[in-house]
Amino acid sequence: ISPAADPAVISPQDPTLLIGSSLVATCTVSPDFPLKAEDLYWTLNGRRLPAASYSTLGPSTLSVALARLNGSRQQSGDNLVCHSRDGGILAGSCLYVGLPPEKPVNITCWSKNMKDLTCKWAPGTEGETFLHTNYTLKYKRRWYGQDNTCQEYHTAGTYSCHIPKDLALFTPYEIWVEASNRLGVAVSDVVMLDILDVVTTDPPSDVHVSRVGDLEDQLSVRWSSPPALKDFLFQAKYQIQYRVEDSSEWKVVDDVGNQTSCRLAGLRPGTVYFVQVRCNPFSIYGSKKAGIWSDWSNPTAASTPRS
Repeated sequence: ISPAADPAVISPQDPTLLIGSSLVATCTVSPDFPLKAEDLYWTLNGRRLPAASYSTLGPSTLSVALARLNGSRQQSGDNLVCHSRDGGILAGSCLYVGLPPEKPVNITCWSKNMKDLTCKWAPGTEGETFLHTNYTLKYKRRWYGQDNTCQEYHTAGTYSCHIPKDLALFTPYEIWVEASNRLGVAVSDVVMLDILDVVTTDPPSDVHVSRVGDLEDQLSVRWSSPPALKDFLFQAKYQIQYRVEDSSEWKVVDDVGNQTSCRLAGLRPGTVYFVQVRCNPFSIYGSKKAGIWSDWSNPTAASTPRS
């Protein structure tokens, strides 16, 4: 026994079209169903299309003409449906209307403690293609590598990917992003980087803030360098920021250098201060890169003595 035939067939089925295109779609009822062309009507995303856009192409075939199509309202496509007079659904088609992807831009990457690599990018000037667009980050060692594909997406925002391990040091990598959808493929420029040039660390740990004897305008700050820096490859520079308890404005101390302690002076007596420290590793092998700041440590509080 042959399986039950569908009540009708829409042609073309699930087409992909550029914004601004026109389309003529036909709905042909199966001979097993006692329906004629005049018993049919069309909807797009649930809204009935005007009869003026229909043409009868045969006893059981009704077409609809759509002009100057806009981008799909949903990435899963717009729903074009052929109905019988009583509202029953005879057949459906998805219209994918949009633009080919644009070339991804602004690829930036960082490596946490030299163990991994995270990259993010922007989706091109407009970004909105109205179609589901897939992004793939590819990478390879510069001279003798094969292409690898990053697997963990959305780890640092919508357009990002994380490579957790198996990265080589002292080797330049080529990194690029491919964007693809139903209308085409676009490939970013290739970025060249060495893991050692994009290292960032955990924030400094064990941040302690204490009074300096009875000095009412000073606090002493001490911290430990991030464990990853115990590796001989890096020195660090540090930055401190502090604020009064009831203010949201941070003051930054920029010139802490490579020390792991610092004294804050010129403070208000009898006042609670919150203090944070962050770290910027730089390679002692003379990398010319500016380095990437860590996150700030959790705020540590202390109060100056009352005068």
